[in-house]
Amino acid sequence: MARVLFVCHQNAGRSQMSEALFQRAAGGRHESRSAGTRPAEQVHPAVVEAMREVGIDLSQKRPAPLTDDLARWADVVVTMGCGDECPVIPGKTYVDWDLSDPAGKPLDQVRALRVDLDRRVRQLAQDLDAAHSAASTRSRDA
Repeated sequence: MARVLFVCHQNAGRSQMSEALFQRAAGGRHESRSAGTRPAEQVHPAVVEAMREVGIDLSQKRPAPLTDDLARWADVVVTMGCGDECPVIPGKTYVDWDLSDPAGKPLDQVRALRVDLDRRVRQLAQDLDAAHSAASTRSRDA
């Protein structure tokens, strides 16, 4: 089981959406959390609405700060625009997704971001499944 941390500035849009979509795509095979380098007060309303449309309720989620402990927890850290603010911890796999911030964007643009994120997290879950399967095969063959 891999542990994935999704990080953006405010933890109010991209990372919240990614965490929720990844949890659905991974179906319990992997864990995920999200955090922000400068957490907002709440998840963006358009993000809550766009996710509600696909059956995911983020209305009770609160943006969380990125901590060193949380970064150490993760096997994979997916960054989304936090640049130098994200800590780099040796031994972690880092992936950077260049995505626009949904803050203040109209619902149709947030929906398009949701579709893009859903595609990305599904691919990430498949890649992690394949890596886990390959590691299991190597340990059985050893």
